[in-house]
Amino acid sequence: MRVIHQKTDWRKKYRKIETIYNSKKEYSRPKYNYSIPEGNDGLGLFLLGVTGDQVLPKEVYEKIKADTLTSVRGTVQADILKEDQAQNTCIFSTEFSLRLMGDMQQYFIDQNIRNFYSVSISGYHIAESWGNPITQLAFTLSNGFTYVEYYASRGMDINAFAPNLSFFFSNGVDPEYAVIGRVARRIWAKAMKLKYKANERSQMLKYHIQTSGRSLHAQEIDFNDIRTTLQALYAIYDNCNSLHTNAYDEAITTPTEESVRRAMAIQLIINRELGLAKNENPLQGSFIIEELTDLVEEAVLTEFDRITERGGVLGSMETMYQRGKIQEESLYYETLKHTGELPIIGVNTFLSSKGSPTVVPLEVIRATEKEKEEQIDTLKQLHKRSESSSHDLLRDLQLAAIRNENMFEKIMEVSKHCSLGEITGALFEVGGQYRRNM
Repeated sequence: MRVIHQKTDWRKKYRKIETIYNSKKEYSRPKYNYSIPEGNDGLGLFLLGVTGDQVLPKEVYEKIKADTLTSVRGTVQADILKEDQAQNTCIFSTEFSLRLMGDMQQYFIDQNIRNFYSVSISGYHIAESWGNPITQLAFTLSNGFTYVEYYASRGMDINAFAPNLSFFFSNGVDPEYAVIGRVARRIWAKAMKLKYKANERSQMLKYHIQTSGRSLHAQEIDFNDIRTTLQALYAIYDNCNSLHTNAYDEAITTPTEESVRRAMAIQLIINRELGLAKNENPLQGSFIIEELTDLVEEAVLTEFDRITERGGVLGSMETMYQRGKIQEESLYYETLKHTGELPIIGVNTFLSSKGSPTVVPLEVIRATEKEKEEQIDTLKQLHKRSESSSHDLLRDLQLAAIRNENMFEKIMEVSKHCSLGEITGALFEVGGQYRRNM
């Protein structure tokens, strides 16, 4: 009976908020525009456009917020170094972006956020740009150590932030991918223990694997599931912490429900049906695995030397070393692919009797005009609702940046009232936009 009574009270509170918003004819709250799924009572939808501090007493809200922050799980990607080197979605200057990442990590430490990864140090996008396995691993680990050095330079304790770091790798079918996790963990643990004197938890490298998007081809797309299965085996046998298996039709369109289920089935069958996968480390002691581990580690350390000679990661970025190396390897791969020296079944060799033509999707899933207009209208309504407060909030955020205060702490509050575009625009004015070195 108590639970039912509480639900009734909350409904009244939400109805009250809704009445207040709707009484102001110039704008409305966001609303869910589609049918509510079976089994959902719609109660949570009352929260759209409402923040907890609007409906809860201050002390109750603060307690719930603090408790939630200590238990919430998730990952922020936000790896500015790989953005410069491979993915090309930098918006702020590198220096300002690093500072914002540091502010976020400091906030995580201050709020005792232990189960949320503050950055996913990503090699996946380096590999997707056709960096080879060694380049992916060496650049990603060196980027990770750069964050360690930067956070430590700001006075953060290594054991307070190292557990918040995670890694994200791609798996192709080259033999080096079979040991990418083993080598990463070995190098990371040695550095954390011997150089940074970190504790056991900080020495443990956590990493996610996504099977290779670049290995998906628009010819004979059914073969993509075979490649993905082999890459998933690499990842599972190498003891990755989590795994994403790509859908076979991602080379031509947004995945369908059917293709996503097939991608999930790859993982399920390996983990639930494949007997060898029930052993936690089935390849331990194998000559080729041990030999590959040593060879890949040596190659990565050699690449570290090249980066060090160029002034470290940031110094190398000044001369576009990482970006240039990735582009050279991409060109090399494309050359081998087009000459046929690198055989790709159903693409440049063993073609079908029809010549393995490029598959054209029957339907490309895109947002409808109605959905686009609804999203635009939602943004306009947000601007109207926050018109009286957004200017001061954004100004406070800019002042925090200028005064070297924690920007992320401010963003946590500003984001309740301002759009991403407004926040970005305000920070551009004090942090500068990204410009690539030429």
